[in-house]
Amino acid sequence: MSAPVRKPIHVLRADLDRLRALVDQHLASRDAAAAEQLDAELDRAIPVEVAPPDVVTLDARVAFVDEATGVRREVVLVYPRDADASSGRISVLAPIGAALLGLAVGDDIDWPLPDGRVARLRILSVAQPAQASAAPASA
Repeated sequence: MSAPVRKPIHVLRADLDRLRALVDQHLASRDAAAAEQLDAELDRAIPVEVAPPDVVTLDARVAFVDEATGVRREVVLVYPRDADASSGRISVLAPIGAALLGLAVGDDIDWPLPDGRVARLRILSVAQPAQASAAPASA
């Protein structure tokens, strides 16, 4: 049985080369499996100059639900050096981080997790970096 065909994802052109270098850097490390997953996602990427506002990019705040468990999470997708699970900053090399990259609000994806379970993630909302950090104006 062949794997299901996944639709293309949108990745910022400015991030694509950095992400490919990240993959190359980690292919021979303990993160090799994660790097391979990210590499497979990048193979279906359409480079864009500006991401649509509803697409998950690096540094975007994304809310998603694991439809198998009903667990809803909100995280910021970051490079590995900026990852901090305790503050909701997940690495693009983490299994779920690689899965989220390039998806848009309403998209879902079945994603294998290290424990053998398959997560079905559905994107609920995306706030691009400028939106995610914007503070409400005071009166």
